[in-house]
Amino acid sequence: MAERKATFTIKEQVRILSGLFSFTKPYWIPFFLSIVLMMVISGINAYLPVVIQRYIDEYLSVNQATLAATIRISVFYLSFVLLKMVVVYLKDYAFKLASEKTVADMRNGVYHKVVHLGMRYFDQTPNGSIVSRVTNDTETIKEFWNVFLTFLDGLLNAISIGIAMFALNVNLASVFLAFIPVVIGLIYVYQKYSTLIYGRMREALSQVNAKLSESISGMSIIQHFHQEDRMKNEFDVVNQQYVVARTNMFKMNALLLMPAINLLESIALFLVLWIFGLRHLEGLTVDIGIVFAFTSYAKSFFQPIGNMLDSLSVFQDGLVSGTRVLELLHREDIAPEAKEGATGDITSGKIEIRNLSFSYDQEKEVLQNINIEAEPGQTIALVGQTGSGKSSIINVLMRFYDFEKGEVLLDGQNIKDIPTQKLREQMGLVLQDSFMFYGDIADNIRLHGNYTDEEIRQAAEFVNADSFINELEGGYHTKVIEGGATLSTGEKQLLSFARTIVRNPKILILDEATANIDTETEKKIQKGLENMRRGRTTIIIAHRLSTIRDADKIYVLRHGNIIEAGTHDDLIAQNGVYHDMYQLQTFQENKD
Repeated sequence: MAERKATFTIKEQVRILSGLFSFTKPYWIPFFLSIVLMMVISGINAYLPVVIQRYIDEYLSVNQATLAATIRISVFYLSFVLLKMVVVYLKDYAFKLASEKTVADMRNGVYHKVVHLGMRYFDQTPNGSIVSRVTNDTETIKEFWNVFLTFLDGLLNAISIGIAMFALNVNLASVFLAFIPVVIGLIYVYQKYSTLIYGRMREALSQVNAKLSESISGMSIIQHFHQEDRMKNEFDVVNQQYVVARTNMFKMNALLLMPAINLLESIALFLVLWIFGLRHLEGLTVDIGIVFAFTSYAKSFFQPIGNMLDSLSVFQDGLVSGTRVLELLHREDIAPEAKEGATGDITSGKIEIRNLSFSYDQEKEVLQNINIEAEPGQTIALVGQTGSGKSSIINVLMRFYDFEKGEVLLDGQNIKDIPTQKLREQMGLVLQDSFMFYGDIADNIRLHGNYTDEEIRQAAEFVNADSFINELEGGYHTKVIEGGATLSTGEKQLLSFARTIVRNPKILILDEATANIDTETEKKIQKGLENMRRGRTTIIIAHRLSTIRDADKIYVLRHGNIIEAGTHDDLIAQNGVYHDMYQLQTFQENKD
């Protein structure tokens, strides 16, 4: 994985922010309302010290502070404090509600993008990394919106307090302005080094998620081969990388953020008091209220600036997360789509593959000049060693991957002229590993399609899955946990058969559908397979050659080429590769 850049240019930051702000458009009213309320709060913050300053100079310092005047000013001051509390609540509520909805839309958009990406992306990207972008990165961006709340709040406060200071004393206000270049310098230095640190931190967290996801998915293998200690050590390595990245972040923040601002605040306060002290020593009049106001403004001026700098840590983290999310949203390697305006359909199920060549990486061809034909209702089989190209042919037929060389025709139509939805509806695929979702038996067959309970039951009966479903305590409403852990491999495969057959496809593809099933179980479900194949064009990728003896045509592949083709008897008579494979399997089965 390429290392992140050490910093973002202004142009890149604008591009990232523009992409993120595009999600805020539906909620611009609450965002705008929160900004208006921030302006009100800033005005109140700037005015409150003035109330105390006038009370000191106009009443206390001249010994004219009466009880009535004190109560009047106290009530006046308290009313503004209460008003500020109400406005702060409304501001926070409006902003956080809008930001929550914005991030929810973003997360939906990312997930929508993920489910429409092509298989090539999932081949190249660890599951944990994808999960990290959908969850952790979008959650970071939610905090990222608070950066703008803090930034605007700090900016408006600094401006309003600056105006108030200049209204009281121009010379003293200039002292505070002199620190602005120093603050800008801190921002520059922080941004220069923080992006690299936060980039490493996000990547390290992504690796932690990836390792965790891999471990959970392969827990049975880990425990079976007693690999717990090794996996623990590997996880500890990536976890420590994340800890180191976080530690570097803390060191940087502790040096360049609020501690640095507190130092500037102390220096500014010292200078103000020093100037007042000099004026007093020179015999000049010093208004106690002005002293109070400027000492109050010292904290009120630097505190929001400190908060702004503190928010830069989240800002940099948000830029990195925003980059990762936008990169995913802008990926163009989506699942292959049909040509614009495609209106084709599969009516009988004839398959013609002509001179097909295919590559996953656009460099090494895994299929070379493939020619296959299947008439409606025929069964053809693809056999060959692992890596010979059998599954690659299925990937092209199912439009999981696009191809550039050759033609794939269904009922005489180019496969690219058939809408993807119709293609998937009329082509049923059964894999050797059947994935089950949370829900019940019926839900796993229906997959939220518009099928009635009766249609679900008929499909299960058709493939002989009802024999075990009816024995379950809950029948078709028996709960299924993730992966179908409580079901046997054969039971899950029968549910996969029912899931496919309920859609009544014209073309059936069995990708080593019985490879993970023992011979006895396979014999039990052969009746279901026979029913499924009847009246449908069927493509079988076979591991056990004895299961495809009745195929109308068998294609033998090696290194992406078809080296033999014919019926079972024809290929046996040729005394070639298929003959040797069949004899070897027959010998092993008889030996067992």
